[in-house]
Formats: sequence, C-alpha cells, structure tokens
Amino acid sequence: MKNTALTQIHEGLGAKMLPFAGYNMPILYEGVNVEHETVRNGVGVFDVSHMGEFILSGPNALPLIQKITSNDASTITIGRAQYSCFTNNEGGIVDDLILYKIEDEKYLLVVNASNIEKDWNWIVTHNDLGVVMENLSDEYSLLAIQGPKAVEAMQTLTNIDLAAINYYHFEIAEFAGFQDIIISATGYTGSGGFEIYCKNDQAVAIWNKVFEAGKAFDIKPIGLAARDTLRLEMGFCLYGNDINDTTSPLEAGLGWITKFTKEFTNSENLKKQKETGVTKKLVAFEMQERAVPRQDYEIVDASGTVIGIVTSGTMSPSMNKGIGLGYVTTANSAVDSSIYIRIRKNDVPAKVVKLPFYKK
Repeated sequence: MKNTALTQIHEGLGAKMLPFAGYNMPILYEGVNVEHETVRNGVGVFDVSHMGEFILSGPNALPLIQKITSNDASTITIGRAQYSCFTNNEGGIVDDLILYKIEDEKYLLVVNASNIEKDWNWIVTHNDLGVVMENLSDEYSLLAIQGPKAVEAMQTLTNIDLAAINYYHFEIAEFAGFQDIIISATGYTGSGGFEIYCKNDQAVAIWNKVFEAGKAFDIKPIGLAARDTLRLEMGFCLYGNDINDTTSPLEAGLGWITKFTKEFTNSENLKKQKETGVTKKLVAFEMQERAVPRQDYEIVDASGTVIGIVTSGTMSPSMNKGIGLGYVTTANSAVDSSIYIRIRKNDVPAKVVKLPFYKK
C-alpha cells in the first residue's frame, strides 16, 4: 500500500486511515458531518495526492487527446481545464478525467487513482502519433483547499489574485514560497476553492503554510468520507460507482462532455445511441421517508418490479435526508417520477429530482 507525502501528518492528527485505491488515505478526522459542514461554510483541506497525473506533449498531443477523449479539447485555451472521459470500444467509460492545457503542445491529464495503470496503458495503446508521455503520478502531491472562505484564507500565500481565477481556469505561479505551482479553480465539492499541484518534497511545507494562513478562518483537514458526501450532494459522478466500463456517457447524463463534432473512440456507436435513445438513465433521487439508500440497493416501481439499482447513496449532511444516484429504465427517469428503494425487503418511497441536491 502506498503512502502520500502527507501520511505522517494525517496520522499525527489522529486521522482514521484506510486503504483507498491502493493508498493509505485519511478517511475521517472529527467526523463526516462536522467536516462536511466545514467545507460548505468555511474552508477545509483534502489530501488527494493519490490522483494520477500524466503529461502529453509534442505537436500531436492534441490530436491524440481528441482521439481518446469524448469532449472537444480544441476549444480550451492555455490556462483552462476541461472535464472529459475516455470511452472504450464497448460504449462504456474507461475513466473520467480533467484535462489542463499548460502550453500549446503540452497537456496535463488528471485521472482517478484506481485507474492510473489502466488509463496509462489505454493511452499508450492509442499513441501511434509519437506523442511524448510522462507519468508523474508518483512525483506529485495534490491538495484540495475547498469552501467559500478558501480565496480569502489563501490570498496571503500568493501574488496571484485568487478571486480572479474563474471556475475551471488555472494559474502556474508562486504559492507558499514555491515557484511553478499549479493553482486550479477546480474541486469536487461544489463549494468553491482550489486544487494545488506540487512536488512531493514541497507538500509538507505547503500543507503547514496553508494551515498557518487559514488559522484565522478555522481551517480544518478533511477526510475522503466527507469528500464523498459533498460530491454526492452536487450529483458529481464517482468512477466505480456511478460510471464504469459498462456505462455509456449518454446513460450517465454526460452528454454535455460527449461532442460529436469530432471522431473519438467508439463515437460512431455512441452517436447512434444518442439518435435511438438510451434504455436506462442515471437519475438523482430523494427519499420521501427517513431512510438511507446504499450502493447496490434495488430500485423498484409501485408494483415491485425491479427497474434499476442504486450506485451512490447517503444521508445528506446539508439537507438531513436520504439522497442517491442510480440507474433506472428510461420510462421511470423523468423528474418527479415516483420510485422505491428496496431496503431490507421494504420498498421505501423516493422521488426523482433535478441536480444538484444541494442548492447554495
């Protein structure tokens, strides 16, 4: 099991550590609800250094990216990021990722920790264009400083105007005394903030300076359990739960990152799927009674017929009600549709709702 550059800090803070995607990661500090509220209302810091980072460079970097990703990477300029996915030949998703345009012929791809090797091999297999590839996953650390107070709390650490960095934009600048740090206005919480990419040997010093700067804002370390409740309240997909090798981006509600203005892996079949319509859809639902939906619970209709399955579920800390995502037959996918979650042989009523669950 791998450690991050910050593992000793987490252990020293008394974090509950558990294996996650092959890494020894902090899951909890004070408790999910407390940590969740810290990010929704203040500022908290996640160690997400387990994520993978690849650099693709050279004159054919963009053509390769266009060939293997569903979104149109030609639309982003230097200093911008884009959410996308790798599609496989069967219509499913290899992984979802964030693409950063660093220079005209240089891109950073940030992938999920559990898929680093799979994604790397997938890109290698399709790289017949002579693109230079670098896997920097073991050399880089990633801090997600999230919450509405993140800008104010971190401003003393950089000369860049943090408030001026728009969502899904980034700057490469000095941060906490170190040069060439990627400061990205991204994150998986829906409460604003930044992700800081740095080298492993810089991570401890940056972590300490971040907490020093954030002391007046009651900054706290946050575990991956709260990251999951935060992303679920926004309806953000989690690979392995809501999307995988067998779910198409169109079924997952990711048509907005599936651009048929170009050809990419399996785009012809996905285009046909868009034209004919999907048979199942990923929907968001709220429980109508006090109950907690969990992954793999069956979703049924009023007559008890199984119409789908829960992919993610929790008791929402912000809303104090059970919420979840799941695939259902298209006929049952419209907003306000009544569905039922089978919990220990009881069919508990739920309602299909529009995302996000949490509205600021």
